Amino acid sequence: MKANIKAISYYLPEEILTNDLINQDFPEWDIEKISSKTGINSRHISAKDEFSSDMAVKAAEKLFEEHNIDRSTIDYLLFCTQSPDYFLPTTACILQDKLGLNTSIGALDFNLGCSGFVYGLSLAKGLIAGEMAKNVLLITSETYSKFIHPKDKSNKTIFGDAAAATLITAEKGFCSLDKFVFGTDGKGAENLIVKQGGMRFPVSNENEDIQDEFGNIRNDKNLFMNGTEIFNFTGEFVPKLTKSILEKSNLSQEDIDLFVFHQANKYMLNHLRKKIKIPEEKFFISMEHCGNTVSSTIPIALYDAQKQGKLSNIKNIVLAGFGVGYSWGACNLIIE
Repeated sequence: MKANIKAISYYLPEEILTNDLINQDFPEWDIEKISSKTGINSRHISAKDEFSSDMAVKAAEKLFEEHNIDRSTIDYLLFCTQSPDYFLPTTACILQDKLGLNTSIGALDFNLGCSGFVYGLSLAKGLIAGEMAKNVLLITSETYSKFIHPKDKSNKTIFGDAAAATLITAEKGFCSLDKFVFGTDGKGAENLIVKQGGMRFPVSNENEDIQDEFGNIRNDKNLFMNGTEIFNFTGEFVPKLTKSILEKSNLSQEDIDLFVFHQANKYMLNHLRKKIKIPEEKFFISMEHCGNTVSSTIPIALYDAQKQGKLSNIKNIVLAGFGVGYSWGACNLIIE
């Protein structure tokens, strides 16, 4: 049984952090430099009392309304987040109640970052192919801003909060899910991490702020990213990932009409595009209005691409997610 993406919607919080506002806090961080290097002009920040489930509800409600979807047809809910409301219960269970979904549905959380959307699509495809579900609601939602130290200009510049809702169905959609490939290397775990907050290292009130060589300030309860190591990781593994999905799909690079990668930052994306030798017109970037929204970057880009007419008169799309973990995955979509 085929699995198809039927619809996507997304939600961005009301508060907007512009490059002008970042420049006010960090005068040495030139506005034009921020924009040209990251490809980001603004990012949305969740309110103090707004959490991943709140954003997920808004994205899902927008999906139902925007695409005229009957929520009673949903029979499985997948929720991808690294910033859940609680350790327990599972946030997906809370979402079932908040969204008024049937109590006969399956619902679970999974903790992945930048590769999360691709992995979520694979889980949805498995549920549909195994005839365990017909309509899977995949929601990605992150509030990374709550992990970031207010004086960490690097991470504050890159990341934004967002949620996206995607309906994967056995019925006809705008594209079908074809082949998938995956990868994992836990050796890179400490290069993108929030050390405190879990059972191994509970949150401490005695943290000492540390300033790195670039002037970023953070402590162990904040998000830490080793930008150099993450850049090296993507440069090594993403070209291999792209080659793997093409080989598994029995397609050449020329057969692909559009590549949609995790929207990490413009500098990294352009580096990867040139390294893999993807023509600029076949490589979609859409992050200037929202920044790096972690697991929501690919569905947001797909939605924007569809709105801009980029999915008309094409057949093959490759999606690739990569980052925290390290974790990576890719799939190809077929527009029929």
